[in-house]
Amino acid sequence: MGFGDLKSPSGLQVLNDYLADRSYIEGYVPSQADIAVFEALDAPPSADFHHALRWYNHIQSYESTKACLPGVKQPLSKYGPQNVADTTTAKAVDDNDDDNDIDLFGSDDEEESAEAKRLKEERLAQYEAKKSKKPALIAKSSILLDVKPWDDETDMIKMEECVRSVTMDGLLWGASKLVPVGYGIKKLQIQCVVEDDKVGTDMLEEAIVAFEDYVQSVDVAAFNKV
Repeated sequence: MGFGDLKSPSGLQVLNDYLADRSYIEGYVPSQADIAVFEALDAPPSADFHHALRWYNHIQSYESTKACLPGVKQPLSKYGPQNVADTTTAKAVDDNDDDNDIDLFGSDDEEESAEAKRLKEERLAQYEAKKSKKPALIAKSSILLDVKPWDDETDMIKMEECVRSVTMDGLLWGASKLVPVGYGIKKLQIQCVVEDDKVGTDMLEEAIVAFEDYVQSVDVAAFNKV
């Protein structure tokens, strides 16, 4: 009977049931059969069809290399439940949850099974190698600090030198400027970028106010994720 209309809920249900105990439309590795069925879908199946959705997301990962997959693409009607080798046995397994020892998808050709297993292991190894090369994302934040002096006689150049002398793993100082606050007093407004896992605002403030001859207080004027 095939899958029927894969744009309808009934067709998706047939596909979902078909993939309940299969990884691929045919065999043990992705093939043109998977691509043919994948391309017949307008969109990813909903979460209600979780077996079909799991299969869809997996096949989608082969989008850039789909032309290299083995097999010859056939019409959609050639795939589906009517192609199960022993539909009577398949029905028996579906109706009897206790009969889990029947292998509907085993092959009498041990050499072919070994080759399929080897191909699967190679693809898994390639996937893991590719995934391991992806750089880990590092969470960073941009922080704007207001560093206030004691009075108008504070050496602001020296105060900025003290602030920039603070070094930490994951800390990078940026631009700065002096901003008038009144009565001839100016504050130092300075920007920095930090790695969230390594540097916190409390650490920065504590390190800066340690220059007590110049620094009266430190406030966070702005905090944004990078």
